[in-house]
Parts: sequence; C-alpha cells; structure tokens
Amino acid sequence: MDVLVLIDKLDDQIHNAKPVPLTDQVRVDKEEVYDILDQMRATIPEEIKQARWIVKERQEMLAEAKREAERILKEARDEQARLISQEEVVKQAERQAEDIVEEARMREREIRLGAEDYADDILNTLEVNLQKFTAAVQRGRDRLAGREEAEVG
Repeated sequence: MDVLVLIDKLDDQIHNAKPVPLTDQVRVDKEEVYDILDQMRATIPEEIKQARWIVKERQEMLAEAKREAERILKEARDEQARLISQEEVVKQAERQAEDIVEEARMREREIRLGAEDYADDILNTLEVNLQKFTAAVQRGRDRLAGREEAEVG
C-alpha cells in the first residue's frame, strides 16, 4: 500500500475519533493506529527499494551513454585515420572527424543530463513523500502524547 494512503488513513482515524468530554482530546483505537504504523513501516522499505532501482537505472543509462560516446569516438577516429591516408582530402577528414567527436560529446552530455534529471525528479518525489509521512507520524505522536497527558492528569 502507498505510504500516502496510509498517512491519509491515520489522519482520518484521528480526525474522526470520538472527543473526550470537556477537553480538546480525542480517543483513538490504539491497535488500529499501531496497525497503520506497522503498514507504513512495511511500505517505506519498498519505496526505498524503488529509489535505489532508479539510481541503478540512472547509473546504467550513464554507462550506456559513455559506451555509445566511446563507440562514436572510435568510429570518428577510424574515419579520421582513413581520410588522412588520402592526401587530397586531409582537411575534409579533419573537419568531419571533429564534427563527429563534437556530436558524440553533445549526445553523451544530453543523455547524461536527461538521466540525471529523471533520477533527481524521482528522488525529489520520494523525499516529499517521506517528509509528508514524517509530518503525519509526528502529528499522530503529538496527538497521542496530548491524549496520554490528559488521561494521566
């Protein structure tokens, strides 16, 4: 189950709890709250696995971009060597080889930047979700702490 859904369940549980007369406290079913918290604890590792998978995918994309750039560079060097051997087209070969190398560098950079942006977006989403989860847990603990103080007093 998604952590945000569980946070909403916990929030609903507290929001819809029966009020304690003459106080601003509410009564919640402790077992239900603990059940939701246990589900959250079980869900978070899955989201962390997803984030790790995304980082791994990013690394694989970067490695593939580097391999592609190296292949293109090798092709450019091979083409350059072939053209240089022909004296009448030496200048043309140099220009073409430089263009190919530049294109390879640009493609590698575009692929790398795209992969980094994608990974950053996913990690940002995970960070926001974890912050919401932490805030909801803190609110629940604060409410529970307030209720416990009222019950003790």
